[in-house]
Amino acid sequence: MAKPYKGFEPKWIKNAAPADSYRSIFRWGDPEFVKYPKESLFNLMKDTFEMSDADFAQYNMDTGFDKVELPDNPPQMDEKHVKAFREMLGDAKVSQSDYDRLSVAYGQTAYDLMRMRQHRIENLPDIVLYPGETEEVEKIVAYCVENSIPLYVYGGGSSVTRGVECIKGGVSLDMRRNFGKVLNFNEIDQTITVQAGMSGPKLEEALNNAKTRFGAKRAYTCGHFPQSFEYSSVGGWVVTRGSGQNSTYYGCISDIVLSQKYATPQGVVETSHYPREATGPNLNQIMMGSEGTFGVLTEVTLKVFRYMPENRHRFSYIFKDWETAMDAAREMMQKECGYSSVFRLSDPEETNMMLRLYNVDDTPLAPMLDVFGYKDMERCLFLGFTDGEKGYSKNVAKNIAKIALKHGGMPLTGYVCKSWEKGRFNDPYLRDTLMDFGIVTDTLECSVNWSNMEKVHREVRKVCHALPHTVVTTHMSHCYPQGANLYFIFITPMTDAEEFRRYHTTILDAIQKSGAAISHHHGIGKMFAPWLEGYVGKTEYGVFRAIKDYFDPDYIMNPGGTIGLDLEEKDKKFLKEK
Repeated sequence: MAKPYKGFEPKWIKNAAPADSYRSIFRWGDPEFVKYPKESLFNLMKDTFEMSDADFAQYNMDTGFDKVELPDNPPQMDEKHVKAFREMLGDAKVSQSDYDRLSVAYGQTAYDLMRMRQHRIENLPDIVLYPGETEEVEKIVAYCVENSIPLYVYGGGSSVTRGVECIKGGVSLDMRRNFGKVLNFNEIDQTITVQAGMSGPKLEEALNNAKTRFGAKRAYTCGHFPQSFEYSSVGGWVVTRGSGQNSTYYGCISDIVLSQKYATPQGVVETSHYPREATGPNLNQIMMGSEGTFGVLTEVTLKVFRYMPENRHRFSYIFKDWETAMDAAREMMQKECGYSSVFRLSDPEETNMMLRLYNVDDTPLAPMLDVFGYKDMERCLFLGFTDGEKGYSKNVAKNIAKIALKHGGMPLTGYVCKSWEKGRFNDPYLRDTLMDFGIVTDTLECSVNWSNMEKVHREVRKVCHALPHTVVTTHMSHCYPQGANLYFIFITPMTDAEEFRRYHTTILDAIQKSGAAISHHHGIGKMFAPWLEGYVGKTEYGVFRAIKDYFDPDYIMNPGGTIGLDLEEKDKKFLKEK
């Protein structure tokens, strides 16, 4: 943790929330872990937000320590269905408790967290089921189809698109408790098959320890590390078509998945397990991104990679401006000399924050930047690391260094990257400590080509900054020879959920108007759904609807607007004509 404050320090909440409390649901991750901003970062935010110490003298939002009790929101399910589920699964795998129902009702967007802090309880399931076997899921789906019961799935709960919200009540399958087993490991093919509820850390632990766990010849990795890695599931990665921070080398989840198995209203669907085939449209790709609207993902076979952390080369550079940094990044991706694993370029505003967040401002590097002409709010931080075979990893790092130096990049050693690695999965904890004092943090991302990157960056940030007293950071990540992902993080004083939603809407509008893809890896859910048909086009969107009508003609799978399939026309946003 950062050094002790010399001046005023807010009373950050550092104790774990009670296990039956609201806070234990909306707070990110490990209940014992706490993260709060160091003093220089806290002071930067106060200046930006035009706030004083007095604004941090008391909590400005409900801290959520009270017990979850929902007397005004009882389950609405007919008792005969409850009895049927208990007979099907056993009492231990069925719950209608207030806490369990609320625990699967919201994801992790700020809109969800703010509603919980305001005790706005809406869209609860009537019952939560905890299946342990694929056959149990298949029985649940069949029963829900027969009785027209809405069915939702909760994987890790890290959705930032309202993907898990039970708009029409019904059943929520909570995959965290029992549905995370390894089903098969095949070292010859370099694959692993797991249940969809498998968490990121458990998957990686199994692969890293493959020699003892499976009798393998070596250790392996999945290579998929989203920021939500610790609290997200394999199934969630797949159905949202997610990406991890190491995707520039290992690929996004759509590159890593070899095959999938679903329980659908039409029966079991299992895609083939071959690395490549020309047998009509690719069903594997059709099912990915469906977000539970075609069926429930039960099993996934993933490609795995040799785990060789000893070959990793870390790097970090500082460029004088965003335009130069973008040119350097594009050359690195188009040079055809291999790709680094992590490849992250921050714009000037994010660089300003990251140098504090990762303690560079406390090192001898900080004064050197100004001396050599790398000016604050102009300079751009670039960091990452390479993976793979020893010679390959070294060669990629060597070529990145060559290109960075050619574009005036100043090396900052591997220190900055190591600092980033320490915080790569726990930065979300900052969100909770800040929200206690009425400061909200959230993210939006989009896919761009190199040719329109500057335009998207400029236009989206302009709309984000239209809200006064707002920090807006942007970084480029998940890069390709043809373009990259732009990831926007906004931090602003705000306590009202509907005000947040209005602001969030203006940014999604700006992303679509700028010509970018409305999502690179967060998925669509119910929050982005109004923009989807307008983005892909009416004729093209008709393909999605035709598949939905085939798999789920009664629209019971994740109903309520997921990927826009049952939205009313008046709720859709057609901002871009194809």
